Amino acid sequence: MEDTKPKVMQVGSLHKLGVLCGLTAGIWLGAAEAPTKLVNAGFSPFAISLCMVAGVFTARWTFPTLLKGTSYVFADLMEKKHLIVWAILAGALWAVANTLTVFAIRDVGLAIAFPMWNTNALVGILWGRVLFRELQGASAMNIGKVVVGSVFIVIAAVMLGFSTLHGGGANGHHAVGGILAAAGASLMWGTMYVPYRKAYLSGMNPLSFVTAFTVGELLTMFLLTWTLDGGSHSSVFQLAHGRQFLFWLFLGGFVWVIGDLFQQFAAKYLGIGRGIPLSNTNQLWGLAWGALVFGELAQADKAHLMLVLGGSVAMILGALAISTAVASSRENTSTNEALSRECRRYGLDYYRVLAAQAGEEFGGREERRRWWDVVIVILAVGVFVWLGLRAVVPPLEMNLGWMSVLCVLLAVSLAGCGWRLWKQTRFF
Repeated sequence: MEDTKPKVMQVGSLHKLGVLCGLTAGIWLGAAEAPTKLVNAGFSPFAISLCMVAGVFTARWTFPTLLKGTSYVFADLMEKKHLIVWAILAGALWAVANTLTVFAIRDVGLAIAFPMWNTNALVGILWGRVLFRELQGASAMNIGKVVVGSVFIVIAAVMLGFSTLHGGGANGHHAVGGILAAAGASLMWGTMYVPYRKAYLSGMNPLSFVTAFTVGELLTMFLLTWTLDGGSHSSVFQLAHGRQFLFWLFLGGFVWVIGDLFQQFAAKYLGIGRGIPLSNTNQLWGLAWGALVFGELAQADKAHLMLVLGGSVAMILGALAISTAVASSRENTSTNEALSRECRRYGLDYYRVLAAQAGEEFGGREERRRWWDVVIVILAVGVFVWLGLRAVVPPLEMNLGWMSVLCVLLAVSLAGCGWRLWKQTRFF
């Protein structure tokens, strides 16, 4: 009798793939803010965020449609209907967290706020341990690597954040509110990864998850903009009318989607305790764009430059520690128990879900493209082309040489990690 149990890939192989996805996510997420620097001032942060999320929405629907087709995506969603609400909830949490960062940046500045909300890595470790038994059964050395590595990344974020601070500081009596907003964003973003992990323990494809995620993201962001930014008088309508700026915001959303997709795969293969700290190396790459391309540290003194060097080294060491913390057999047994619990709760097939952890559930599912898939991709590309033809580059000083180097790095990381995913899991 033929054995129906799937062959599952070796743990070490999946760990390396997850690490690669997490580091690639950091590269792309760090670059996502660069296009928004080209948008002139005068528009509210809510308006800018909503337009960027609109670009996210366009790109999120395009990638799954292009790579797998809507037939596959909706079959995956319908097979696990209970996860749709979790995906929408994750999108809503993202929108709330993003809005809190608006107030944090306004009241205490980006240099202080960014490191504070990057503590979401520690929140993720806590939720992963409490809810999904992550690190249970792990050796003391592996626990130390993950925890110490995450703390190093948070410390590095603080150092890199203060390296961009030039005599500014908090804005008076609003400082307490700004700190609370940044802490709230950290809590929301750290909690947002709970639906991620729940979905992937149930065998859902990240491409399907992000399709539902973006619905909650866009609806919540629109609601927040409408209620907190003046309703019909919001500057988002002025921004939409000035189409020369929209392309850069949509481009930022496009770049962010690619980074987030790799972050999803990192959370799938490493868990949120390991995957999220690795993707939080995005601040290192964001600083590279700011310093090398836009010259943000051109006037920095020696003390600030030492903070950059020390923070960069600390972040690299933290990422190195986490990347070498390969899960032991005891820890994988604990993870499988959490997976089994999800299967019993929702009536899922254990062996099929186990295979999904290694990307081996796709062979029997239809991936044939429909005519509307072609229409979706053409419309999405058309939106970007239409906005790009009307885009205007503001007169900002940019180092085109460094911009070219970083763009090449983006392309190489996308091609390399994408090829590894396709070869090993056939996700792509």
